[in-house]
Amino acid sequence: MMQEKFIDIDGNKIRYLETDPSKKTMVLIHGLGASAERWIETIPFLAKEYRLIIPDLIGFGYSDKPLVDYTTEFFADFLGKFLNSVGIENTPIIGSSLGGQVVANYVSQHNNMEKLILVSPSGIMKTSTPALDAYIMAALYPNEINAKNAFEMMEGSGIDTNEQIVTGFVERMKLPNAKMAFMSTILGLKNAEIITNKLKEIKIPTLVIWGSEDPVIPIQHADGFVSAIKDCRFYRMDNCGHTPYVEDPERFSEIVLNFLKGK
Repeated sequence: MMQEKFIDIDGNKIRYLETDPSKKTMVLIHGLGASAERWIETIPFLAKEYRLIIPDLIGFGYSDKPLVDYTTEFFADFLGKFLNSVGIENTPIIGSSLGGQVVANYVSQHNNMEKLILVSPSGIMKTSTPALDAYIMAALYPNEINAKNAFEMMEGSGIDTNEQIVTGFVERMKLPNAKMAFMSTILGLKNAEIITNKLKEIKIPTLVIWGSEDPVIPIQHADGFVSAIKDCRFYRMDNCGHTPYVEDPERFSEIVLNFLKGK
């Protein structure tokens, strides 16, 4: 069973999904322009062993989109408030793409989570790629053709994009202030300092997972994370693009659960 819930953070309505509350907890943080639904393929595997808490980041999905500067510091501060609001500490946390940068930023300041998993995180790459450009175009001009093209480019694995992912993205990007939040986040990422120095402050066990065919943030950027984080392991998921948890959710979940078990 998965429940949709809402909480208030600084006067903003924040949406999140939650699975079976009787199990130990894991937090999942999505990437740029996405929502909790981005994790839908991997939920059945991870939820066998963990209660999953999956928010729509402020500015995205069906959470409120206030008129603010969406900097990486803003997101890290929001994440701390969200975790406090739902009573979470010392649990595993996964962040994908933008979510990875946000989670790494937060953990570098607090180191209060059990283990950290970063999936193709942003924070080091400073130039754009054709796949990222296509995704930005789909966000600014949200229709099924643009969105389908962007997701097919992002996955880079030749797997057909789930129609629900495409239609859900188009629907959410047409919500009030959605484009503003998206573009403010892009500008915030461009103006942010490269995350390397913050990564050196991370003291908890970390796993970096990267799709070998990632066309959004190419895999060569993985070394900057792996070499900067003190206790870090690396797993390359072959034949996967930017979202291996969508493209091969069972294998992705096995990698994550083995890491959490210390294997």
